[in-house]
Amino acid sequence: MIVCAAASPSIDKLFIVERLEHGTVHRPREFLKVPGGKAINVARAVTALGGSATVIGIAGGHAGQWLARGVAAEGMSGRFVPADAEARASLSVFDRAGGDLTEFYETGEAITASEWRTFSSEVMAALGPGDWLAIAGSLPPGAPEDGYAELVGEAHESGARAAIDARGRALVAALEAHPEVVKVNAAEAGETLGAEVGDLEAALATAAALRDRAANEQGIAIVTCGELGAALATRQQGAYVGRLASRGPYSVGSGDAFLAGLLLGRERGHWRDAFALAMAAGAANAERPGPGRLDVGRARVLVAMAEIVHKSDCD
Repeated sequence: MIVCAAASPSIDKLFIVERLEHGTVHRPREFLKVPGGKAINVARAVTALGGSATVIGIAGGHAGQWLARGVAAEGMSGRFVPADAEARASLSVFDRAGGDLTEFYETGEAITASEWRTFSSEVMAALGPGDWLAIAGSLPPGAPEDGYAELVGEAHESGARAAIDARGRALVAALEAHPEVVKVNAAEAGETLGAEVGDLEAALATAAALRDRAANEQGIAIVTCGELGAALATRQQGAYVGRLASRGPYSVGSGDAFLAGLLLGRERGHWRDAFALAMAAGAANAERPGPGRLDVGRARVLVAMAEIVHKSDCD
């Protein structure tokens, strides 16, 4: 089971327009609205890939009620803690003419200390020995700065393993709790370590540094670099760089699908195989509109296309 901690879920909206022009009225030809935020996207991708996932989230206001109903309507398991603050929304606009996305993300309103404690308790209740806890996304305002570190500790108390995909102080604090998996993109890795990550060699060195910061003997760290590929550093199985020559236009949620594929793949085999499934899931996600709504058949095809190269031990 992969338990996805959605501390800051979102109503994710996608507008598809023929051309995005500043200062004009746009009437989208296509429109999509789904429950989102990184952790829900992870759960959706896990489910699409044939795995078992459950969402534990905070659902505030009318938007939060819509999120909870939407998760259930998609057939995903989930429990949501009610909150007074209205859940946030995110908007992506795809410009057909330019072939790119413009994204807008609300920060969200503050939750209370009591709401966070209830959420933390629900996460712990959902975890069992051998499960994965996937912590993905930003901490909501009002949550403790070490909130994600707390969740990693609770996972370990339950005999579960923890994966973190976050940024800033929340990520730094979580590293001190020794998660088994750290997965960040190049910008987040550079922000955390104060280093520029411009190519896969730099990504590999940064992944090794994050692995060491997490200080888990069984742990790994991954730094993704968009179209360049990704780098994975383990302690016991060496290091890998990966590339996949597939470039879909809908990148929102691809990092979340990557994490879903990685954790699900690890349940089925070696980290190298998990890395290939992660890259395939991320690429398949980018080929379809809507985060985590990947085609599993296409993902299987892409697994065979992934180029994974084993490197030195990278100590």
